[in-house]
Amino acid sequence: MDSHYKSLAETSFESNILFVGQDSCPPNYFYRGNNVRDNYVIHYILSGKGTFSSANRPAVTLTEGDIFLLPKGVPCFYQADGVEPWKYFWIGLSGIKIESMLAGSALLDKRYLRQVQHSQFFQELSALFTALQKQSSLANDIHVAALTYQMFYQLVTEFPNRAPKTGHKSRDQLQLATYYLQKNYQRPSCSVTDLCHHLNLSRSYLYTLFKRQLNMSAQDYLTHLRMEQAGQLLQASNQSVQAVAHQVGYRDEFTFSKAFKRYSGFSPTVYRRHQIKNDQR
Repeated sequence: MDSHYKSLAETSFESNILFVGQDSCPPNYFYRGNNVRDNYVIHYILSGKGTFSSANRPAVTLTEGDIFLLPKGVPCFYQADGVEPWKYFWIGLSGIKIESMLAGSALLDKRYLRQVQHSQFFQELSALFTALQKQSSLANDIHVAALTYQMFYQLVTEFPNRAPKTGHKSRDQLQLATYYLQKNYQRPSCSVTDLCHHLNLSRSYLYTLFKRQLNMSAQDYLTHLRMEQAGQLLQASNQSVQAVAHQVGYRDEFTFSKAFKRYSGFSPTVYRRHQIKNDQR
């Protein structure tokens, strides 16, 4: 297969590009890895055709100029045609802002779009894919960040989500809730109970608010903020695990270490050692 793949370093818990790749698939080829992703992957079909399906959606035949999305946490299946197998490129993304930007487009709900090759969205997507092939540098990293937001701007402008939208009141409440957690997660007293009291909302309503719009609970969002910041501190500083724990809202190192291992799969010490080893390669 004419293929290449590139894994990228994580830089932000808000919007992050994890990997990029391209494949010319053989006839009837299908992905044999985990079909439930913990991130979002956008595929653009350069030539040929194939079949795509995802949970609670009918299978569709997609062809050159079409795009499909593997949503986070959703089982998907896609297979190249037996006669005209597709060639595509993909970009893997994660982050809170990625989720909210995708939610503003028809792509997240429908999971595919047809014939986008003449859109401004595709122009930005293609430019982003090209920029991601280049070696990392300050200038290129800034360019990639700018192209990412330009791409999503065109996506939500040209292919907006036509589904019934959550009322203004709910959107405003979610914005207030996420802003409060972003500004206060470093305090040990910051909790979902604290957030409920601050906004005068019930815990069950807050859960529904986050789940409907971000596909995670308020507790998961708070944990995500703390763990992602902890990961950055462990990677970029020589501070002790105890100091890192205090900076992300934990009163003691033991509780933090358990939470971090549950979130990342590694203890803080092993995670730091692993990141340093990767940086030295």
